[in-house]
Amino acid sequence: MDISLIKTPIGILEVHTDKNYLYKVQFMSVTTQKRKIISRKMSPIEKQVSLELKEYFDGKRRSFTVPLMIDAPPFYKRVLLQVQKIGYGRTSSYAEIARMSGNGKASRAVGTANSRNPITIIIPCHRIISSRGTLGGYTGGLNKKSFLLRHEKKNISQ
Repeated sequence: MDISLIKTPIGILEVHTDKNYLYKVQFMSVTTQKRKIISRKMSPIEKQVSLELKEYFDGKRRSFTVPLMIDAPPFYKRVLLQVQKIGYGRTSSYAEIARMSGNGKASRAVGTANSRNPITIIIPCHRIISSRGTLGGYTGGLNKKSFLLRHEKKNISQ
């Protein structure tokens, strides 16, 4: 498993890959950022993730093509696959994702699945909001969720 760090406008992302798949993208905490990472040559998958995230933050990419390996329980995986279908600059509610995942009464479970999303931004759990239109939660913090939604809204209108 390769681990690399990618600097973005909203913080440093820790990325876990192997030679075939992306497994994890997560925001690094300030304490985690203090770990020493040894420099090495990036694998092709790491380069692809880095390039696609750069293009996303530059407003030039609206969907990701890097191959994913989602390690999650079956219902959570169904949820994340539905979340992945939410278009750039769009949002969906926890209730809508629950219905699309096969259990319309599982809004809270959808929230839990999103909070455990191992591949943030690329699986765009920031696009999930409450049925009332409020932001709800976000593992990276509401300031990051708000930034990502504004970023997409701004770039979709260009």
